Amino acid sequence: MKGIVLYGPPASGKSTVTAALNALDPRFALLRKLKAGNRRGSEYDFVTIEQLGELRAAGRLLVETYRYGNTYAVDRHRVEELSQAGQVPIVHMGNVPDIRCLMESHPWWVTLLWMPRDICEQRSRQRGDHNTGERLRAWDETLSDLQAHDGDIFPLRIRTDQTTPHEAARRIASGFFTWQALAPSHRA
Repeated sequence: MKGIVLYGPPASGKSTVTAALNALDPRFALLRKLKAGNRRGSEYDFVTIEQLGELRAAGRLLVETYRYGNTYAVDRHRVEELSQAGQVPIVHMGNVPDIRCLMESHPWWVTLLWMPRDICEQRSRQRGDHNTGERLRAWDETLSDLQAHDGDIFPLRIRTDQTTPHEAARRIASGFFTWQALAPSHRA
């Protein structure tokens, strides 16, 4: 099974680029993460801490992330459902160790979406985030994460403040399909 990971700090364009990928090719589909905590956001399937614990005990969680007082998780069954439906799952990730953990289960095409800190702040304020300060701390954490763990994990890096979402989607799709064609042994 192959999918796409979009990695970047808050407001780097992960949702916008995901929508552009889906517009380019409907096989690209957002993998909705599980979220335990506050019920904000439209890209999550909300669960309780107890439900998350049950899924963890059943071996269904590929990775869990703790941020903004919430727990986010990738459900193995959801990845498999999208794959079996002929779709390419796109998951949004916020740190390199979680990406490496996710890659232990399946191969993933990983793209870094980046923009400067001042653009993060501008975008966060423009979209009405109530916690821009937390978003900027997350940007700082993402930069530290990159400096500590980057290595060769990102075959593609895109500055979203210097390209359109359509162009970013085109580059990601092209890279993904080329990678898929060159690595047939990774097919599930």
